[in-house]
Amino acid sequence: MRTLLVTALTASLLVVAPPAQAATIAWQPCPEQPAAECGTVSVPLDWANPRGARVDLAVSRVRATDPARRIGVVFVDAGGPGGSGAEFAQAPYLSAEVRARFDVVGFDQLGTNNSSAIRCSPELMARNPGDDPTDEAGFAALARHNLAVRDECRARHPVFDHVDTARSARDLDAVRAALGERKISFYGISYGTLLGQQYAELFGPRVRSMVLDGVIDHSSDQRRLLVDRARALEEAFDAFVAWCAAKTACALHGRDVRAAWEEALVAADEIGLGQGELIEWAFFEIRGGAWGNLASLIADVGGARASFEPNYGSLRYAVVCQDFALRYRDFHQYRSLREAELRASPTLRGTPIGHQEAASCIGFTDRPRNPQHRLDVDQAPPLLLLTSRYDVATPYRWAVNVHRQAAGSRLVTFDGPGHGVYHANECTRTAADAHLLGTAPARQPNTTC
Repeated sequence: MRTLLVTALTASLLVVAPPAQAATIAWQPCPEQPAAECGTVSVPLDWANPRGARVDLAVSRVRATDPARRIGVVFVDAGGPGGSGAEFAQAPYLSAEVRARFDVVGFDQLGTNNSSAIRCSPELMARNPGDDPTDEAGFAALARHNLAVRDECRARHPVFDHVDTARSARDLDAVRAALGERKISFYGISYGTLLGQQYAELFGPRVRSMVLDGVIDHSSDQRRLLVDRARALEEAFDAFVAWCAAKTACALHGRDVRAAWEEALVAADEIGLGQGELIEWAFFEIRGGAWGNLASLIADVGGARASFEPNYGSLRYAVVCQDFALRYRDFHQYRSLREAELRASPTLRGTPIGHQEAASCIGFTDRPRNPQHRLDVDQAPPLLLLTSRYDVATPYRWAVNVHRQAAGSRLVTFDGPGHGVYHANECTRTAADAHLLGTAPARQPNTTC
């Protein structure tokens, strides 16, 4: 992105970043996972006013299975925004060797799950006049709707204005302090990679090792956030078409896949599903690298199912619109960017996730609290970046750009589809484990798996 200036508050945090006050955590067995420990950490509602109101963050920990060889703690974050870090820590996601050597810790970021979850009115959100306005009146109606949702949600949730990701990085350090750990390791997926990056910016010397899987590029401007994702989606669909031509297991093998997709869109309208729903479901299949499922979906539109991120609709207003300057001056600018998005991805009619995020911020005119900026992690150890060649949520281009910004970082690319590639194959998992465990040789080259 053409570099944007960091807000005065963020800039001051980058300079001072004082240590969080240590506290103890009253651990108890987790209700649904007794082998894990659950607790809370109290933090200021507003880090600029540390003596003011306080809120509790839900935290969970699974202790190292080989305590004699314990290295320390590895924080995990499943992204979203809206995913539960506390629940993710309880899942055996990381390899057995990593879990043997680390306590696995996660916390619910403020505004999510058991940390004062923000849930905007579903009735009000359901009145959305449409997120692809075709004229000035439709654009104005969507702007009014977004502001009404934001204002109602803000009135009901005192934490609403305190949940951007730079703030969550401060919370992460508070949990570190409460654990009594001098340094942490970190593994984050998708939006969790932004939390990792911002922690490394603010508290670089406290990072032992960090793996970012499916990399957010926080330096991306509004155009790149839309067009890069749209272009990645078109490239992934091209790869899917080639896969179907080569594999008899594809339900569309031997057919014109693009023609079949256009027929499926027509069928979606005929059965009352709607093209938008079909496109969104197809996007989720592509994002997951489930090309076989995508082929079956196109062949049998009636088998489409709905898919939802945890509380993602609400958190677009509270988190995404404050982490990124997704601000449209007017309908003319909107149409210009929408046309660029459609040119980049004519098959899927743009990028569902990018378009929804940007459309949710139409009407916002305030400066975001955590605006885009180039990554500055000079005080942190080298990062390991995992990406896939056909990632449609966090495009390959973003990982490459972050790699350029993070001096000394290493880029590991899975030459295939999917979003989050730790488990893509042995190559990606081994690279990530070696980095977390500290067994990777110094100055390893970039790798394609």
